[in-house]
This record gives sequence, C-alpha cells and structure tokens, in this order.
Amino acid sequence: MEKKELIHEGKAKKLYATEDETMLIQLFKDDASAFNGAKKGTITGKGEINCTISSIFFEYLQSYHISNHYIKNLSPNEMLIKKLDIIPIEAVMRNVVTGSLEKRLGLQEGMMLEYPIFELYLKNDELGDPLINEHHAYALQVARPEEIRLMYRSTAKINAILKSFMERRGMVLVDFKLEFGRTDSGEIILADEISPDTCRFWDRKTHKKLDKDRFRFDMGGVEQAYREILERISSN
Repeated sequence: MEKKELIHEGKAKKLYATEDETMLIQLFKDDASAFNGAKKGTITGKGEINCTISSIFFEYLQSYHISNHYIKNLSPNEMLIKKLDIIPIEAVMRNVVTGSLEKRLGLQEGMMLEYPIFELYLKNDELGDPLINEHHAYALQVARPEEIRLMYRSTAKINAILKSFMERRGMVLVDFKLEFGRTDSGEIILADEISPDTCRFWDRKTHKKLDKDRFRFDMGGVEQAYREILERISSN
C-alpha cells in the first residue's frame, strides 16, 4: 500500500492518504504528551510498541465481533486502517478511582467501583477536552442519540472483554479512552488506538502503574512499563 500525503498529525500519530480512498495509513510516533499538551517528551520505541499493542487488542476485539478500523500492520509502527469520519467525543470507562475522578469526587485512589463509570469528553484541545454529557453532544450536533447509545454499549462490551483479558495476565484495567467514527454507510465503529497511552493498566498484586502515568508524573521506567504490557498481552 503506497503512502501518500500527510492528512493529519496529532500528538501521538500521523495519518496518511493511500491510493485507496477508503483506507489510511496510521503511523505511531515516539512523541509523548500529557496534560493536554502542556508536557511533552519522547519515549524510545513507543511508536512500535503501541502499534503492536493496538493491533493485538483490535484483532482480539474483532474476534468478539467488535467492529473497528484496523485492517493490518504494514511496518513496526504503521497500520492500515479504514477511513472514518471521527466523532469528536472521547468515550471513557472507569473501573477504579484515579486521576481526574479522584480529584473531582474526593474519592480514594485505588477504590474499586461497584459499577463502572461511563463519561464523555469533547475532543477540543483549546478547551482542554471538557467533560460533557449526552445532551451537550446533541446541542453541539456532534453525535445523535442513537450514536451515543451505541458508543455506550460498545464501550461497556469492550470493558467486559478487556477486563477479563487483562485479569488473566495479572493486570487491572483501571480505565480507558476510546474514539469512534462513522463509515461511509453510517456504521459507527471503534477507531484510534488501545494502548498504554489511552488506558491505565496496573499490576493486580502490587498496583504498579504500567501506562502513561509514569510519564505524566515523572515516575521513571516508562519504556519498560510499555514493553511489559506488550510482553504480558503477547503471552497465552
């Protein structure tokens, strides 16, 4: 598949056109950012690790009939994906209290939630990706009611699938962010990536953090944590 012009560059990925108008090439970068771009850096090998991790998760979810944009890997840090009209909303599912949830509600970090919390955030860097509800989405005309319902059902199903998957590998799926997009036919499918950049993973016994929080809070061992995730999910 021939890589053509760059059509979009985000904090962690680049998207390139191809000779097929229905497909794009998604390139994962080693660049790292946190706090809506206020903190920036580089994690050696992150692009290749996150590309591989995402492909493993996408293929696994496809086996459970979760439609997503992944087609195949083209190189260690590039994957061929379906071209979508991305919905400018981040769907977040939280299983354990940490991060902004801890600050907003005054809860103890590490508290297991009896019921997972589903949240929506507007994708807008200038506004700091604010927390919204479905009525904001309708008012802003970024998603229709049936689309929000589908995003919730998909996110809840993905949460159940990946929680079990990670538990069998000695880890806790603390929380995660997903993005969705529309195909030309209007179908809503999973997009973006699933990696330590977009999920929080803890070791089940020690609660050692194995995700981008190690970069956010200068904890060290960032590359090692990412590689550990890849090693664990690559095992049977």
